[in-house]
Amino acid sequence: MAKNILIVDDSQIVLDMIGFIISSAGYKVFAATGGLEALEIMNRHDIDMAFVDINMPGMDGYTLIEKIRADRDFCDVPVIIISTESQAADKRRGFDAGANGYLVKPVPPEELIAQIRLLTGE
Repeated sequence: MAKNILIVDDSQIVLDMIGFIISSAGYKVFAATGGLEALEIMNRHDIDMAFVDINMPGMDGYTLIEKIRADRDFCDVPVIIISTESQAADKRRGFDAGANGYLVKPVPPEELIAQIRLLTGE
């Protein structure tokens, strides 16, 4: 059965691009344009992994990850930050929030798939 991958980014272009790469590799993709929508999706679907942007209106990626980690229903879901922010402080804050990894955009397609396979045990 295909793994369910959630992508959270406020850019529709990014959602479409990453979604295409991941779905082409045989995964089921769920997309959210913000943190609240992402949490709604996670409450309705069994998500195996999430890719989260940092800079989003309403709820930033750090806060979303903290909420995921605080919820016993999805606290174990692997989360990778994908962001244009590349400073060490941004990465440190992401890991402090509970991220399993941090990738800087643009991310090569093979790296996205490698991260899914690594963190979902495929």
